[in-house]
Order: sequence, then C-alpha cells, then structure tokens
Amino acid sequence: MRIKAIIFSIVLLTSLTGKSQDLKQQQDINSIKAMCGCYEVKFNFTETFKYSKDSINYKPSETKHDSGLEWVELVENLPNKIVLQHLLIVGTGENDIVKHWRQDWLYENTDLYSFFKDQTWKFNKLPTKSVKGQWTQKVYQVDDSPRYEGTASWVHVDGKDYWMNTTDAPLPRREHTKRNDYNVLKRRNIQEITSSGWIHEQDNDKIVRDTDEKDVLLAQEKGMDIYTKVDDSKCKLAQNWWKKNHEVWIKVRSKWGKVYANNKDLSLLNKVNKKSLFSVLFDLKPTATQVEVDTIIDSFIVK
Repeated sequence: MRIKAIIFSIVLLTSLTGKSQDLKQQQDINSIKAMCGCYEVKFNFTETFKYSKDSINYKPSETKHDSGLEWVELVENLPNKIVLQHLLIVGTGENDIVKHWRQDWLYENTDLYSFFKDQTWKFNKLPTKSVKGQWTQKVYQVDDSPRYEGTASWVHVDGKDYWMNTTDAPLPRREHTKRNDYNVLKRRNIQEITSSGWIHEQDNDKIVRDTDEKDVLLAQEKGMDIYTKVDDSKCKLAQNWWKKNHEVWIKVRSKWGKVYANNKDLSLLNKVNKKSLFSVLFDLKPTATQVEVDTIIDSFIVK
C-alpha cells in the first residue's frame, strides 16, 4: 500500500507540475502578444559614462529624443513560436511605411546566432536543460537578416511582467553611419508590459572587440523606448501596406530560414554592387519570385 501511495504522489506531483508549466507558458504568450497593435512610440537614448583613454578628443553621442507611430503585426501565432513584425509610419501616404525590425519568440529554443563583430554571427548550440521554461527573442534587421538573439525566462511577479537578457549586437542604425570607434553593442534588454502598452529599456556597453575576442569598454548608454497603446485605426495605413506586401516577405523569411537552418557561423557583406541588402529587397515588387529573393540574399552571404 505504501508503494502505491508513493507512486500516486509522484503521478499527482508530475501532473500538477505539468499544469503549472502550461499556465506559466500561457502567461508568457499573453505578455508577448500584448506587444501587438498600434503604438505611439518615444525613442530616447543618452550616453551615460565614457571610458575612452583619449578622453580629450572623444566625442560622446548626442542625446536622442525621437517619436513615431508603429504598428506591430502578429505574423505567426504558434504554441512555441510567435512572430511580431514592426511597421513604422512616417507619413500619410502609401509609400510612407517602413518595414521596421522583427522579433521572433521561440520557446525552449537551443539554437542561437550570437553576434561576434563585423557582420559575423557565430552559431551556438545550447544544452536543453539550460533553456527549460525560457523564451529566445530573435531580433532581425529590416531586411530580416540577423541582428541579435538571447534567451531568458519571462517574469510575472508583484504585478510586473517583463523579460530581461544581455547579448551582443551590431551598432544601432542611429550610430552605424556616424561612428566607427566601436564595433559591438552589448545590450541589456528589458521588455516590460505595462497598463498603457510596453517599454523597451536598455543599458548598453559600447565595446571595441578584436579578432581574439578581447573587449575594451569605450562608453555606456541608457535607452528607453516607450510604446503607448492607441486605437488600431490610427495604424490603418500600415495594416493595408502589410496586406499588399506581406507575400514577398514570406519568401524573404523562407530563404533566411533555410540559411539559419545550416546551423553554422554566418558572415554577410555590407554591400553588393554598391547597394545594401535592405535597399535591394525594398525595391522588390510584391510579385517577386522565390528565385529572385534567394538570388539576392545569396549574393550577400560570404561563402
């Protein structure tokens, strides 16, 4: 009888643990999907500390305050994968939509592309145990090429819902055409769901990295992107643009999916025929074929 009681207790505990994990995962999913919709966004960045040895000639980045209207589209909605596409609205016409960054969320994912430097990402295979209950956030450039990735658990405690991770990334677009004195941005990202929308908070290290992976800290900065929810009708322009253009981006994601599935280090060219990848892809018509898309992306991959 005692053995039966022990077995029953184990089965009951396992069942309760499984249900608890299911509830937690659903809570995570709700937080991730809460980032969808129409938002008025305030982008704020300021350099906080400098560590340059050449402190006399070093010029800190200017403090940035910017704002915009952004639509976050739910592109894929699966139990273990959620894809959110950001679309920036910069005017009132059909041509005033910018396909912005994309974030994929994968549950208990073990395959990561970690940014190294100079348009190179290194593939890492993580132990299954190390990602239990965690979500990987994979952030992509406007052309769906890689940017940065990190894995961590969503936290729901004391009325707060947030995800926090530290990972390496390329220079942000606000800096990559202005600065060449550092080549890695180590990002501490916090994405927190709030009653009025969500916040993307950053504490970043500007790093000079050599080929031996020796890092020198140049400066630090604080970032605070505040997403305030507004009525979806304000983003109708972006919604319509996505309906007309989403099929070509399905092809782009499909090609990149095959590239990432190789599970090996990846290096990309900055330009081909004096053009950046995003500018070539942005020129494609919605009717572009998969072959056209594949050929373009292949031309930017270092063999």
